[in-house]
Amino acid sequence: MRIVRCLYEGQSYYGSVNGDTVALSSDFPTIRVAGGVKKIVFSNELKRVSLAQVKLLAPCRPGKAVCVGLNYRDHADEFGHAYPTSPVLFIKPSTSLLNPGESIHYPSLSKRVDYEAELVAVIGTTAKYVPVERALEYVLGYTCGNDVTARDLQPQDGQWTVAKSFDTFMPLGPWIETDIDPTNLGVKSVLNGQLRQSSSTKYLIFPVANLVAYISQIMTLEPGDVIMTGTPSGVGPMQPGDTIRVEIDGIGVLENSIS
Repeated sequence: MRIVRCLYEGQSYYGSVNGDTVALSSDFPTIRVAGGVKKIVFSNELKRVSLAQVKLLAPCRPGKAVCVGLNYRDHADEFGHAYPTSPVLFIKPSTSLLNPGESIHYPSLSKRVDYEAELVAVIGTTAKYVPVERALEYVLGYTCGNDVTARDLQPQDGQWTVAKSFDTFMPLGPWIETDIDPTNLGVKSVLNGQLRQSSSTKYLIFPVANLVAYISQIMTLEPGDVIMTGTPSGVGPMQPGDTIRVEIDGIGVLENSIS
């Protein structure tokens, strides 16, 4: 299933896409698991409209975005860090959310703003003390993300809040794909048509299931929350006027400009 959040006639909706149409719903979908089978359910269907009639928004509105640093072996090597023995976590605020196609704002406080292409897991039901073998039951699906970072404001001591939290620094989209295996997906970033990052989620130090299980021991994950699973090597700077694309196999393309 492909799930969107979209704007239609001035109102925002969630919806499921079928071909060139979308069934609109007022509510975020929920997960039901019975007999080991996961089912995704919308509480209502208000109307079905053409996909061309809607504007795609970020596919969820996370109460929190839990982000993972240094989670690709090549990215840790790139910065000369030892591989972490447990996930390195930080939070992006909900105010950093940005829709597909909209502009990342280059803040006046920074002189270097970097792209970071990431697979993003979207939580579909409340998760607390989740065992790793059941962790993916709590994931609604996956989307593309860009963990935009003011690199010159990111200190080496691991306190990354300032560098990661500016408004517009969390583009997500274009939709949530529910029927993909997150263990071996190609992840790319393309800056102004030039390939900058190219890797696979098979090189994650901590895979999605392990991240969900670990994070749920620390904090309750709620529907709509996201886990940004980390970025591979090749991160680099963007400038006003640039266009950055995040491309993930099985999901699609998230594109934003820099202003």
